[in-house]
Amino acid sequence: MHDLVIRGGTLVDGSGRPRFTGDLAVDGEVISAVGGQLGPGRRELDAAGLLVTPGWVDIHTHYDAQVTWDAWLTPSSWHGVTTVVMGSCGVGFAPAAPDRHAWLIGLMEGVEDIPGAALTEGMRWGWESFPEYLDVLAGLERAIDFGAQVPHGALRAYVMGERGAANQPATAEDIAGMAGLLEEGVRAGALGFSTSRTLLHKSVDGEPVPGTFAAEDELMGLARALQRGGHGVFQVAAEHLDMVSEVQWMKRIARETGHAVTFPISQTDADAHLWRQLVAELDAAEAEGLPVFAQVAGRAIGVVMNLQATAHPFMNRVPYLEILPQPWPERLERLRRPEVRAAICVAEPVELWDFADMITRSFHKMYRMDGGADYEPPPEDAVSAVASARGLTPSEVAYDLLMGLRPGEGAEPARLAQATGEGSLYFPLFNYAEQSLDLLHTLHQHPRTLIGLGDAGAHCGAICDGGIPTFMLSFWARDRSRGPRLPLEHLVRRQTSATAELWGLHDRGRLAPGHRADLNLIDLDALSLDRPRLAFDLPAGGRRLVQRARGYVHTFCRGVEISREGEPTGALPGRLVRGPQPRPLAAAAAR
Repeated sequence: MHDLVIRGGTLVDGSGRPRFTGDLAVDGEVISAVGGQLGPGRRELDAAGLLVTPGWVDIHTHYDAQVTWDAWLTPSSWHGVTTVVMGSCGVGFAPAAPDRHAWLIGLMEGVEDIPGAALTEGMRWGWESFPEYLDVLAGLERAIDFGAQVPHGALRAYVMGERGAANQPATAEDIAGMAGLLEEGVRAGALGFSTSRTLLHKSVDGEPVPGTFAAEDELMGLARALQRGGHGVFQVAAEHLDMVSEVQWMKRIARETGHAVTFPISQTDADAHLWRQLVAELDAAEAEGLPVFAQVAGRAIGVVMNLQATAHPFMNRVPYLEILPQPWPERLERLRRPEVRAAICVAEPVELWDFADMITRSFHKMYRMDGGADYEPPPEDAVSAVASARGLTPSEVAYDLLMGLRPGEGAEPARLAQATGEGSLYFPLFNYAEQSLDLLHTLHQHPRTLIGLGDAGAHCGAICDGGIPTFMLSFWARDRSRGPRLPLEHLVRRQTSATAELWGLHDRGRLAPGHRADLNLIDLDALSLDRPRLAFDLPAGGRRLVQRARGYVHTFCRGVEISREGEPTGALPGRLVRGPQPRPLAAAAAR
């Protein structure tokens, strides 16, 4: 008798092959049989009408601190994710000299917009080296599995001190020291190494992440450390407009070490067609047999604007800045006054810095988000277009929408007095230069791209993309109306076996005997995303944007049910994943 039998589900097995109907049996932590009609189980679930898929494997998250206090690793566990990889973008918390804790917190706060107070209160330090960090993590019980990469920023600061933090050139001795610690971390179970080279990534003090300007001898020295360690992905968050030249040294690393290198492809407004050159570079790497891959987001990487969030169009208006220090209830009371609305809407924006000026002034890039979560909004939904159609100013439209009103209602004192201030605007920062997601439709079919860049656990007050695993099925397989969709089987493979295997996690990502029983039972018709909202549930009352999912009927990790109808069961079977995981013998023999 099996521990669990799932009866009559529509199995999408993660390989990319067509879906089929059948049973699936679980014994212990693994799948023991798939297909046909299987024998009895101690527990049986009727999956008729439901999809049965492997659990999602998210390769780009930032749970490095949150994993120490949050047993559920939300939002990922809300969205069918059963394995996460953290330590992305060159930031993390090990190795950590005892006098560097506050500095590392400031680095993470600046780069990933995670409240420093939440990190300070929530983290429980108990390590200095990266192996010690993994030892601490190994003692944690979590809902889902988690693995870590060694971050360049922490590594550089640990070995080089202030010189490393200040991005001074590394000497041969510095490189040897960093490489030795990286190799040590990899041998202890790190899944890879990450670095950042984009000027968008800065500490809370405005300084670029350590490693931003690292020379090729430093990068190659670290790649060779991965090679000596025997495994690991070399992950790069590169400067978007320099990507073509950057890919050249990545190809040299892949050629010399044989280790996989990943970098992001994101479309910018500044060069909307650069991604085509990067695809050509991927094609060239594939032709040469080099393991170079691009991470691609599931949708536009977008800022969610809210009056209590990190960014909105009035953060550069003096009348708003005058009331900003007030607690939210008092600020909301002021924002409900007609004279305050008028003063803010007519005020001239003050100069901030280039990126912030672009975000706050580009009303043609802001879209109403007053209903559900529309991530491919039409041009007529832009604030500037709504303003033109209704005879209002863009500032008036944005103000009313942010106050939770319809455009123009803010001019009615009685309506304004009842406004909640909980409205949102959506600002697609990347991948929407042509007001369409067609380029992502193309990129998600390329054999050298991976689904990534969701940044779950990060960008708490600005970006809410941790729900992309749910979006991939609900939007791309079912709901898209402004262009072609993508096959369901392809989408499941992309966020199960494709992501798992590149990171060496060969024991999961497939519905096959011997593979890990990480499973989702999904009502595809009901699968949906709530609109992002602000929650103040981080340590110290820290804020974050959250987005819940509907349609996950059951989620299992290691054969244990962790979620039922979107609610946690209380079970915590998830553990640290140390290094590559071998392919199950049963599955290997079947192949």
